Amino acid sequence: MLKSSHSIPLLKITILAFFCFSGIFWAQSFKLLRYDENYEYLKDSAGTFYNRVKFFPLDEKKDVYLSFGGEARYEYVDFNNEDWGRQNIGHNNFLLQRYDLHADLHIGKNFRVFSQIRSALQNGRKNGSRGIDEDQLSIQNLFIDANVIHKNNQKLTFRIGRQELDYGSGRLISVREGPNARLSFTGAKVMFTHENVSVDAFAMMADSINTGVFDNKISKQLNLWGTYAKIIIPAAGNLDLYYLGIRRDESVFEAGTAREKRHTIGGRLWKYGGGFIYNLEAAYQFGTFGNDNIRAWTGSVDIGYLFENVKFKPSINLRNDYISGDKSKGDGKLNTFNPLYPKGGYFGFSPQVGPVNLIDIHPYATLDLTSKLKMQADVVFNWRYSLNDGVYRPSGVLNRPGSSSDKRYIGTAYLMNFTYSFSRYISLVSGIQYFRKGEFIEDIIPNAKSGIFYNIRLGFKF
Repeated sequence: MLKSSHSIPLLKITILAFFCFSGIFWAQSFKLLRYDENYEYLKDSAGTFYNRVKFFPLDEKKDVYLSFGGEARYEYVDFNNEDWGRQNIGHNNFLLQRYDLHADLHIGKNFRVFSQIRSALQNGRKNGSRGIDEDQLSIQNLFIDANVIHKNNQKLTFRIGRQELDYGSGRLISVREGPNARLSFTGAKVMFTHENVSVDAFAMMADSINTGVFDNKISKQLNLWGTYAKIIIPAAGNLDLYYLGIRRDESVFEAGTAREKRHTIGGRLWKYGGGFIYNLEAAYQFGTFGNDNIRAWTGSVDIGYLFENVKFKPSINLRNDYISGDKSKGDGKLNTFNPLYPKGGYFGFSPQVGPVNLIDIHPYATLDLTSKLKMQADVVFNWRYSLNDGVYRPSGVLNRPGSSSDKRYIGTAYLMNFTYSFSRYISLVSGIQYFRKGEFIEDIIPNAKSGIFYNIRLGFKF
């Protein structure tokens, strides 16, 4: 039986607010990063209660205003034979909760302060909370923006403070929306946009997540830095170009544990929408791991077609990823790719295998069963890229070493999930996954078992 052991009265207020707002039509979709939302266009709108929550003027000219928002999310998880039965837990069911509130203060056109608190709770998991499950109360975002240039087609903004980051398809830097506890960083960022081009440059310190109240720590050293450029090409889609650097005092791969300084250069060409859709990405990594040199890489091809004018608007896609692993221990080179800060569900909504030392073939399809109900079905075939490297978790952390086995096939994941949108404010997501163990898992884990995962998640936003 699941029992609740946490209670935060302030955040419970948000639940009541969601039900008050749920019947009101709203023109703007909520963003993955809530600070990307802009409600200035409500300046001259009718003063309904909801509009005043989203745009609350503080002066007569309405140049200074506040905007409020929040979220509540409840998720039931049922896992059988997690980690291929290695932990001998068997059936494991638990409840996840997440709440947040944010306030966005705009002072004219040039200054802004955005603040957000978040609570992530876990109840009932047999072996306790994972790092992605619980963070009882924390400051998720608290930053100041200063606009140095603010013209119609050109903008230059400086941002400093604690903030979430999310770039591209989430392969390397993601806010990590799927897990209960999202990631954040503390540092500075410069953002420039001009017509079809935007460029971000940033220098960040990673925040360590602890389970208590306001106990997350800043690393006090530069962990992540880089630039990320987005270019809209009207005839071809979109092009992303990036450079990312990380520094970690203690990184763990099958090759060993050592200090790591790694640089990543890469690019992504992508197009979504009706007709032909594609997402092509490649990256190369170099740097140092202890006394070894880093030489790693990844390449991904995701192509498909969306039949916009066909009943149920089906889409079919085929994806193929190659992600390098270490070729040989003790040769002075580390070939294991590091996914940096990836999103948890890049290979499915509850992947058993992370984006390291991996070859996968991933066909999937989507259907709009109704205007509110969407379905997706996936099959993911997984192999090790190198027989001298192991399998890694979705976060990129080493799970099991593999150099003792000459087997390559990890296993097959079968997934299906449904999303039902009651309104713009309330949604229900449910999914099931069966991971059939492969010969490599059978070789390295005694009495290995195939695993089944099920979840159902109810979300409210305003």
